Amino acid sequence: MDIQLSRSKKDLGCQAAEYGAAAILKAIAERGSANIIIATGASQFEVIEHLVDQDEIHWPAVTVFHLDEYVGLPITHPASFRLYLWKRFVSKLPMPLKAFHYLDGEHEAEEEAARVSQILARHPIDVAFVGIGENGHLAFNDPPADFDTQQPYLVVDLDEDCRKQQLGEGWFPTLADVPTRAISMSIQQILKSQRIVCSVPDERKAQAVRSCIEGPVTNQAPASILQQHDDCTIFLDAPAASRLKQEVS
Repeated sequence: MDIQLSRSKKDLGCQAAEYGAAAILKAIAERGSANIIIATGASQFEVIEHLVDQDEIHWPAVTVFHLDEYVGLPITHPASFRLYLWKRFVSKLPMPLKAFHYLDGEHEAEEEAARVSQILARHPIDVAFVGIGENGHLAFNDPPADFDTQQPYLVVDLDEDCRKQQLGEGWFPTLADVPTRAISMSIQQILKSQRIVCSVPDERKAQAVRSCIEGPVTNQAPASILQQHDDCTIFLDAPAASRLKQEVS
């Protein structure tokens, strides 16, 4: 695990996007296509903004997978991750993608998880863009996360801390409006990515960052599993890194 400290969220987004883009370009150069995972949420705003500006990427050679989605939330809802990805990523690209495999949270959840799992199994991931939640979750794998399942996508229950984060970020008007279930890429599937680019801004993530980077690998801090990945870089701004004991340059 490598840690990179950025001066601001804008710099963090630029650096993370450029680092991930290098893996996309390498995959396209080597075999003519690339498969990537795109995360959502407030932590990814700047990353996605800069990723769509990477002019060197031939997007028609890129297949994208959706990291997670709420169960039962219509695509028209402001918190829908499908809507988020269309508005912030797909619609901003200069040319169409090879494919984007959305998770349809309005479909029967187990069937949808199985459907996209079958597609993902045929597409080894070159780079995964992810974040870390305030409760240490990776995707929507809240603690205690399932570190063992090999199923690519799972239907998971969202814990209260996770739901409070979504409320605090302004996606929902009340806690009761936040869904209690989601379809999420599994921990083991994320770890199969050749490169992982993890972006974590803001002081509210500082304790989770410390637990996941400097604490033991445990399913009580799900993103701590990233310590075991061979090519994982975590991009932090100063507030997110503020509780680390080690110095980060």
